[in-house]
Amino acid sequence: MLTIGSFDGIHLGHQAVLRSTVERARALKAVPTVLTFDPSPRKVLRPETAPPQLSTMEQRLDCFRAIGLEAAVVLPFTLELSRLSPEEFVLQILVRNLRIKAVLVGEDFRFGHRQTGDVKLLRELGAEHGFEVGVLPPVVYRGEVVSSTLIRGEVANGDVSHAARLLGRPFALTGEIITGTGTGRRFTFPTLNLVAEQGLLPGRGVYITRTCLNLEGHSHRSVTNIGMRPTFDGSALSVETHLLDVQLPATPKDMEVRFWKRLRDEKKFSGPEELRAQIVRDIARANKFFSRLRRFRSIRQPATARG
Repeated sequence: MLTIGSFDGIHLGHQAVLRSTVERARALKAVPTVLTFDPSPRKVLRPETAPPQLSTMEQRLDCFRAIGLEAAVVLPFTLELSRLSPEEFVLQILVRNLRIKAVLVGEDFRFGHRQTGDVKLLRELGAEHGFEVGVLPPVVYRGEVVSSTLIRGEVANGDVSHAARLLGRPFALTGEIITGTGTGRRFTFPTLNLVAEQGLLPGRGVYITRTCLNLEGHSHRSVTNIGMRPTFDGSALSVETHLLDVQLPATPKDMEVRFWKRLRDEKKFSGPEELRAQIVRDIARANKFFSRLRRFRSIRQPATARG
């Protein structure tokens, strides 16, 4: 049982297709499998207009596993692959290589050279080659069709709260921690400086975040600044995170920063003392946000579950 797509971001629409694939596979006693591409087709075919990625391949594979997919086929996308007609793609990849029993896609699914194949043709080819074709409508959230394009716009504009609703979880940046200038430790608050693997960053500003270190399961309360550090006449865009509930004996190697809410725009202050006072206020707002979130979850949780 197969589904096909780039699945950048694994948003609510993607999740509906993936979960339906798992459910249908159980009914067919088949292995729920996802076929995806790396790099993305647009990066190969139109690199100058290819959008930045919401998620890394590793993030996508983690989501596939969490949803219940038992196999993932990551197909290298090449110019040669892009030249396959829809009929050739189905025969070579789906029928001969993967030997599928059924495939499930969204109703806007396109495939083959110049994306000339659609779900109508896929159904015809399924009937010809003996596999079932299922098609799901898009997911609509509050009147909007959920799409990776929509979410990229929300993230770029800094509306990470809306992006999280469309993703079903907070937008997250992952990558290595690098040594910064030490300005924060000397003048305000110590920060961890991230080199993000994703091509897309939230708009410049200060955010309430949670941070996982070295890919550990536990996350820490944090406040993250994305910007140019104008108070210190910075010239390069940086992602700096201050942890609220832990002091580290050593700098970790990697981290994941999950964006919950935008606090404010980036601003140039008169000096370190004014900036420090603002960061204290940012931290207080972040702690208040997480305390309210914890109380809300506690209220919603059944009394028996709380013990």
